[in-house]
Amino acid sequence: MILGVGTDLANIERIEATLARFGDRFKNRVFTETEQKKAESREDVAGTYAKRWAAKEACSKALGTGLRMGISWRDMSVSNLRSGQPVMAVTGWAEKRLLEMTPEGYISTIHVSLTDDHPWAQAFVVIEAHPKAQSQDLPSA
Repeated sequence: MILGVGTDLANIERIEATLARFGDRFKNRVFTETEQKKAESREDVAGTYAKRWAAKEACSKALGTGLRMGISWRDMSVSNLRSGQPVMAVTGWAEKRLLEMTPEGYISTIHVSLTDDHPWAQAFVVIEAHPKAQSQDLPSA
């Protein structure tokens, strides 16, 4: 069953200007160490940060809160599987919210898709719940 859906569109040039203006202060407030390492290793640093920004916004929407009610930017983190597929992990208040919205006897999975076409970066997040008995091979929250 679908528990939540969220999408967001971010302007790469706006993120690039924010990075130039606030640098590490912005990065450390919004992005985890893993996200920063990924972005700083890419040719398109601003585009990588913009996609992760959009993913955090989309995830907060899928959680039904937006970026309010205690969710911190760093409570949501995008990493990549070896295949390149992006995955979203949640901690802190975001994890608490995910557990609250997951029905008893179910396990949740957060699906995330990222794309960009300069100057835009887009993310789409779907939170899905499966009965625990049928979810043994799926990543869990």
